[in-house]
Amino acid sequence: MATKKSDYFGLSYIVSVILAIIPITALICGVVTRISEGKIVAGILRLVLGWNLIWLIDLILMLVSKHILRLLNI
Repeated sequence: MATKKSDYFGLSYIVSVILAIIPITALICGVVTRISEGKIVAGILRLVLGWNLIWLIDLILMLVSKHILRLLNI
């Protein structure tokens, strides 16, 4: 059986939502998650642009579709 990849270090959905609600933890977790996936450019962009628009989009997507936004696959 294939396991579904969860967001924010494999934590549960509830814990990921709590981390996504708090802007500073969402920024840190978003950057670290993307860099740990090997997506260095996405991590740097998240660090530079992630404190405003990307944070809100991540939060909305986490609540609605239960995953964070992944725009770049590089």
